[in-house]
Amino acid sequence: MSSSNRATPAKQAAGAFDVRNVIAALIGFYGVVLVLLGLFSDTAADRERTGDVNANLWAGLAMLVFAAAFALWSRLRPIVVEAPPDRQDPEDDGSGRTTAGH
Repeated sequence: MSSSNRATPAKQAAGAFDVRNVIAALIGFYGVVLVLLGLFSDTAADRERTGDVNANLWAGLAMLVFAAAFALWSRLRPIVVEAPPDRQDPEDDGSGRTTAGH
């Protein structure tokens, strides 16, 4: 019997459905927005409220670092899930029993 005929389920990475990728994308998007605001919309009134610190710029940079860390973590340590077996009937659970009569 060859190794391709074994009954072990196939495994695959979660990929785009990994929650870490979603978190990285959202935090990264907000980070880019804050960096752009910090670079192009920094006023003297904003600086006065934050103690002469460009809060948008620094918060945006921190968010970009956080997003990059999550994306790197997702790439280096992917979540591996078992691939579902190909079935003809979506209600077939593989047990041989019929599920119509619950």
